[in-house]
Amino acid sequence: MFCRIARATALLVALILMPQLSTADSTSGDALSCPSAELFSAKLFTDVCWACIFPIRVAGVSITPGERPEESSDLAFCMCKDNLGIPMPGIVNSMWEPARLIEVVRKPGCAMSLGGVQLPLGNARQWGTQSTSNNGDMISSENLSFYSVHYYAFPLLSILELYMPKRCSADGYKDFDIISLSEIDPTWNNSELAFFTHPESAAVANPLAQAACTADAGLGLAAQQGLTSLWWCSGTWGSIYPMTGNTIPDDFGRTTSLLGARTVAQMHRRGMAHLTMGNENICRGQIFPTIPKSQYKMAMFTPRPETKEAHWIGQHPMTWQGGEGRVIPKVGEDAVYMMFRWNDCCNTLGTN
Repeated sequence: MFCRIARATALLVALILMPQLSTADSTSGDALSCPSAELFSAKLFTDVCWACIFPIRVAGVSITPGERPEESSDLAFCMCKDNLGIPMPGIVNSMWEPARLIEVVRKPGCAMSLGGVQLPLGNARQWGTQSTSNNGDMISSENLSFYSVHYYAFPLLSILELYMPKRCSADGYKDFDIISLSEIDPTWNNSELAFFTHPESAAVANPLAQAACTADAGLGLAAQQGLTSLWWCSGTWGSIYPMTGNTIPDDFGRTTSLLGARTVAQMHRRGMAHLTMGNENICRGQIFPTIPKSQYKMAMFTPRPETKEAHWIGQHPMTWQGGEGRVIPKVGEDAVYMMFRWNDCCNTLGTN
């Protein structure tokens, strides 16, 4: 409860200070370094992939076309306990819920989703870059790509009071909220420190484990869902580990998407994200320590929105809507992604 109040307070302060901070940024001639994503504008309707929520399933039957995870629930009816522990009957509702926003920026503290406000976070040493050369086979800290990532709760259907069963919020988020800011995470720009907080990376830091990622990359090239069993792989984007903001030089789409996937994996690893698909999770989402890749898909909101279809974790940008070339010089070198999460939920007849 204290954490929720603290996050809400931080968000309220940011919104109150937004006009002053934005003005200061523009008068300094640096406005373009933190552009607004214009989230709460007409783009909320025109640049959102509304078709990505399909299929919608009610009582085990798809009422709209679309692709769902193989691990999703196949039940029609269910029964869950209410707050008093009394079992209540219900029907299973399932859909791709627009649940999160992932903001990948070069300038520390730049909150494009909050109107381009500059939060007092980080310093000049945390400025990021999209590197284009790795000097052959030699990779060093000087030629790695680096971004800061902001992770927001954004249950869009609940915010707009559209179709969303009353008890189907797996983690309690029902409004726009700040979950994570990488600038205040000491592991985000330190691979050695990240290793000690995620020691399981030692189990996959070997040629055999990395060779297994070839199969996941093949699925990414074929525009198919990645394998949840290969939780350390991210298809054609690279490796989930180390969970830091440093990546091997690559194109803009894969680099920013990989850092978004790492942030989601980090949330699962720290117990801050839930498994929301499957027959065992229809009453309540469960803590899941590795990223269930088939539970998620992403759609770019800015700089070039994907409005017709989202892409799976690890899917090559050539197969995305509009293909590669998503960066826009000067005004579109940072990205905001909308994360869709498959949600199997028992919509009971009770009041909770």
